[in-house]
Amino acid sequence: MANIALVIAGGSGNRMHQDIPKQFLTVNERPVIVYTLEVFEKHPEIDAIAVVCIEGWGQVLWAYARQFNITKLQYVIAGGKNGQDSIRNGVYELEKYFLPDDLVLVHDAIRPMVSAEIISDNIRVARKYGNAITVIPCAEAMIQTEDGIVSAGSYPREYLKRTQTPQAFRIGEICDLHRRALEAGITNSVASCTLKIEMGEQVYFSVGSEKNIKLTTVEDIEIFKALLTAKKSDWLKEN
Repeated sequence: MANIALVIAGGSGNRMHQDIPKQFLTVNERPVIVYTLEVFEKHPEIDAIAVVCIEGWGQVLWAYARQFNITKLQYVIAGGKNGQDSIRNGVYELEKYFLPDDLVLVHDAIRPMVSAEIISDNIRVARKYGNAITVIPCAEAMIQTEDGIVSAGSYPREYLKRTQTPQAFRIGEICDLHRRALEAGITNSVASCTLKIEMGEQVYFSVGSEKNIKLTTVEDIEIFKALLTAKKSDWLKEN
């Protein structure tokens, strides 16, 4: 059975306040999306890569793939008006070329620090249970608010997980989910995992990392640059 990485690069990155979409910003002479693609390129269990790309950047993406030797890139697909649209465009296109039981790993282009270990565990869990959502524990105290100004309530953090990507599904099942969601009038779910939950279905967890950050703000770019040069101290023990 095949494993296909579906990299979502359809967003314009308004929160970054830059003229270039954040997935194409250059960090240390390399575009962000190339860092992301290279991890999937090098992973032995990934058979093909598809990218859902923002309008006008498809040819740039193909040029980057040639320049940086991303040989597994096979499909560049037009993005939609929101994340759910873009993912639906991607999985519908892959459905034409792959079997229903093949896995698609939906991943944010702006999570360039995804590791081989995260990808491997995502595949392992999805093969076992049918889907896998990359998560990390919630370490902070969680408080509730209705107006964004004041809080008088909290939520137990042991009942919460922070979701990341990749999020893996069987292609036949995720396509069917999107069709049923449209029939139900769900058109702007924030992620594949939330769409599945909104449709009354369970999701299963695979292991993420605090390093697997999503580049949303300028501060995130600075953190990413620091992570690229960070090395673990010899005296630190493994978990």
